[in-house]
Amino acid sequence: MNIKCIIIDDEPYAIKIIESHLASFKNIEVLGSFNSPIEALEIIENGQVDVMFLDINMPEMNGLDFIKSSKHDYQIIITTAYREYAVESFELDVLDYLVKPIPFNRFLKTMNKLSQAINKNQSANGEYLANKEPYIFLKVDKKLVKILLKDILYIESLKDYIKVITTHGNYLVHKSLTGITEELPNSNFIRVHRSYTIAIDKIKSVEGNLVEIDSKRIPIGRNYVKHVKDTIFSNNKDLHI
Repeated sequence: MNIKCIIIDDEPYAIKIIESHLASFKNIEVLGSFNSPIEALEIIENGQVDVMFLDINMPEMNGLDFIKSSKHDYQIIITTAYREYAVESFELDVLDYLVKPIPFNRFLKTMNKLSQAINKNQSANGEYLANKEPYIFLKVDKKLVKILLKDILYIESLKDYIKVITTHGNYLVHKSLTGITEELPNSNFIRVHRSYTIAIDKIKSVEGNLVEIDSKRIPIGRNYVKHVKDTIFSNNKDLHI
């Protein structure tokens, strides 16, 4: 089952950019594009929408006013040319806040965040998960590669790139370690060093300030030690110390 979305924006070019970005994701179905929330009311009220890409400044109704006036069980992603509404938007529990023009790399981060949110909500509601295994999209050699989270062993920082080590291969991605770590669920992944983020359930052992994953001994940075060990030992009772 696809993730169903709508786009609400009074600028045709802005709609085209979002549609172009969404075309790279095979699990996304665009139900329609609208110039105002009023035009989209029928499809919204039918309960078909999983996510809404919503502009703020529109002639018929301001996007934030629409959020305040409506009850919704779908995710909202703000797309706007204005930075100053970010705090107010997040107070309204939007999923993300994208500032136009929206670069694809920033859009990709949002889509990974959306995937995690939808899987989490479906799981909490006891619903059947269309994508039973949580995943993340990574841009590798000009194409998007779907990586199951359960397959990730650890991630290593290499200056302007990261190397994602998985059970079936490695991927070099033009992305920061901070950026990728923010996109991963902190219940499953933890940063242990300025150069490493690891999958907690893939740890074989802990010895001093080293963790072992798949025969790789990864250092725990001095500034990370307390948080890392508290997290590891609270989640993994059977690790060797």
